[in-house]
Amino acid sequence: MSNLKIFCVTNKKISHLEGSSLLLASVGKEKFNKNYLKSNIQDNIFYKEKYYSELTFHYWYWKNLIQQEKAEWVGFCQRRRIWLKNSSSKEFINKQNIKNHILDFPDPSWSGYDSILCGEIKTSGAKKIKMIKRGWKNLIRNPFILLNKKKETIRFHFDMHHGYGNLIKAINLMHDKDKNDFLNYVNKNNSFNPHIMFITKKKIANQWFNDLFSWLDKCEKVFGFEDLNGYDTTRLYAYLAERYLSFWFKKYTTYKVHPWKFFEDF
Repeated sequence: MSNLKIFCVTNKKISHLEGSSLLLASVGKEKFNKNYLKSNIQDNIFYKEKYYSELTFHYWYWKNLIQQEKAEWVGFCQRRRIWLKNSSSKEFINKQNIKNHILDFPDPSWSGYDSILCGEIKTSGAKKIKMIKRGWKNLIRNPFILLNKKKETIRFHFDMHHGYGNLIKAINLMHDKDKNDFLNYVNKNNSFNPHIMFITKKKIANQWFNDLFSWLDKCEKVFGFEDLNGYDTTRLYAYLAERYLSFWFKKYTTYKVHPWKFFEDF
């Protein structure tokens, strides 16, 4: 039994990762060979992939594999965002040597923690002209946002990029145990742990998926799919999940951040 199992979700063949310690999981329209887990069989939401992105596989794993999971740690990454060994965080890494640097065993520093996240990214720092162009509705409510970076919160950032009011509308549909806390989180914080990447224990993963997908199911009844388009809203459900994940794992687990890297040419 492996102590760590990481699924790498991809919408394209990634031959340089085939044969690595990663378990490759396919989403999207491309045809994949037997080296890739398929998310369009058994209990699945493959028809929603355009809107759910990598969550399409996360749902499939939850519904079809998690009960049989034997690994101590289970995690998720993406074809261009890969968890790395601690010792590899400053190394030059390319397609030829990536297999030597992929995280393939629980790091000793994880002792005492029960979840691993990406480091936080800031939502503040947008150019003033962009804030006026895309965030004018927020600025009418609170013009001091222009003068104080701390007010460039997760909520403001989401309103600018993924539809004004959509985040709050979604939070209002959330289960009571998280609704007020999550609202407070997005209103007061200007950073979050991104990319829907995490590593955790089976029991915690199951709880996370249950809370996430029950909420998104309610959101579907309000937002639907027909009006979701372009960069801003096509993947609205993935954007909502990304913000919720950062909040949820901090509320319910003892977490630690771990190195990962974005590969443009992967």
